[in-house]
Amino acid sequence: MNWLLRCFRGVALACLAGGLVAAETASTFTVATYNLENYVDVDGGGRVAKPAEARAKIRESIRAIRPDVLAVQEIGTTNTLLELRASLKAEGLDFPHWEHVRGSDTNIAVGLLSRYPIAARRPHPRESFLLLGRRHRVSRGFLEVDIQITPRYSFTLLNAHLKSRRTIPNADQAELRAQEAILLRKHVDTVLEARPKANLVVLGDFNDTKDSVALQTLLGKRPRALVDTRPAERNGDDAPSPNPRWDPRHVTWTHFYGTADSYDRVDYILISSAMAREWDRAGSYVLALPNWGVASDHRPVIARFHAEDR
Repeated sequence: MNWLLRCFRGVALACLAGGLVAAETASTFTVATYNLENYVDVDGGGRVAKPAEARAKIRESIRAIRPDVLAVQEIGTTNTLLELRASLKAEGLDFPHWEHVRGSDTNIAVGLLSRYPIAARRPHPRESFLLLGRRHRVSRGFLEVDIQITPRYSFTLLNAHLKSRRTIPNADQAELRAQEAILLRKHVDTVLEARPKANLVVLGDFNDTKDSVALQTLLGKRPRALVDTRPAERNGDDAPSPNPRWDPRHVTWTHFYGTADSYDRVDYILISSAMAREWDRAGSYVLALPNWGVASDHRPVIARFHAEDR
């Protein structure tokens, strides 16, 4: 009888407020970030509409990781995000909840698909900063939401796509990225100042390496420093680093840069110290899929968490 009452309570909570509260069923959940490389419907702004073969490979990649919460970058309009959502649903992956934020870039934006309810939305589409006397807008804006996994467990997510490493005539691309990182870090600090024990995930395509000014700004310093989950390929590597000052020599690259013929880790899942207690290292990885590059020049990054405060 007690078991039945608990089940009834869980179902009732799931029905409150039109389904805005999650059912108490999840023991773990996964969060992923994936730059979809110009997932747009029409040609424009130097971008070519995503071909059907590439879209299919993106869906194959997403089906392979089966995330509960998926943050995407380089998505086109709201309709484009909804087309991806509908296509995934037809193939067995249902994301009832979604968010889309566009900054000054009229071609690509950041988006979110979630199996779990979005309890609050705080979009930041008009972020800007001064650099050498000139005002610049954050091209893709920042997406911020609270996601309710169970009635007793939720987390805040910030999704960003920082300035690319492509050179531009009116400013230094690294300086622009560093300034965008400062703005993003301010949102991190706002969350952690208000709630020092907040469960927080900061993820996306940050377009820079871990030793860069942008990443060091985002990681921050104690007591509000973020933890770099650093997922790697599931290829059997488990040896420790020969140098204790360095990370292990695991395969962690997420992006292929054709101009330089280089592979870098530029896509990250960073978490607050409170959420690090729930982080499951064994369930966190970079997807290694044959012909991954048909989908995008990026690979998806996944992290798994226990759905209870620890």
